[in-house]
Amino acid sequence: MREAKPPRTRTHRDASSDTIPGKAILVIRSLTFTVLMVASVIFFAVLVLATLGLPRFERRRFAFGDACCRFELWLLRTICGLDYVVEGADHLPQAGGILFWRHESAWETFLSFTLSPRPTWVLKRELYWIPIIGWAIAALRPIAINRGARRVAVNQILQKGPVQIRQGRTLNFFPEGTRLAPGERRRYGLSGALLAKTLDCPVVPVAHNAGDFWRRRGWIKRPGVIQVWIGEPIDVAGRSPEAFNAAVQGWIEEALSKMRQTA
Repeated sequence: MREAKPPRTRTHRDASSDTIPGKAILVIRSLTFTVLMVASVIFFAVLVLATLGLPRFERRRFAFGDACCRFELWLLRTICGLDYVVEGADHLPQAGGILFWRHESAWETFLSFTLSPRPTWVLKRELYWIPIIGWAIAALRPIAINRGARRVAVNQILQKGPVQIRQGRTLNFFPEGTRLAPGERRRYGLSGALLAKTLDCPVVPVAHNAGDFWRRRGWIKRPGVIQVWIGEPIDVAGRSPEAFNAAVQGWIEEALSKMRQTA
């Protein structure tokens, strides 16, 4: 994980990429990264699958996943000039916990893997259907839900979430349920708040501006430095799930506003 550093010259999107030569270089770099990303993710997925049926190699499975995500972040920095800094890493849970992430890009799925030794996620079950990559994701035992059956999905989270957190895993939630464009807002789902309330577990909010550099449904990556702010844990005690969601979302949205004002 890359900790916060003194201000750098590219704290926002690099305007030189808007010129015609800049756009051509941007396309070449983004295409190169995409090809290498796909190839390397498949490579690491095969390594993960090779450990199936070997219980004592479970930690190795997560080590391969971590190595994959760190490699993708390195590729982004080296090929696309897209780096990141993290502030507030001391707020991360040491063993088991819940993180709420702003979901703007594919980028934060890479970073989320590197912030704890045994992470887990709530994700859509359709990801399992991707050959090799989806099978490797399944081997890491996330909570895969059918987003079309909300009541069933909530029950899955409330049943499986406590088991995973008690095993010392950090559960990453994207409470909007889908990636959003920068500046767009969507009401949080209640499952994460209900789980936090069931376990009386504070939630750590994570804000970032990755969508300014790598858009949702986009493959172009613009150079710059992504800001990641990790907030203090927000206590669920004494709050309804709706009020708790409002508190977490309020912190994340305020942090994003400050990020973009200073960019």
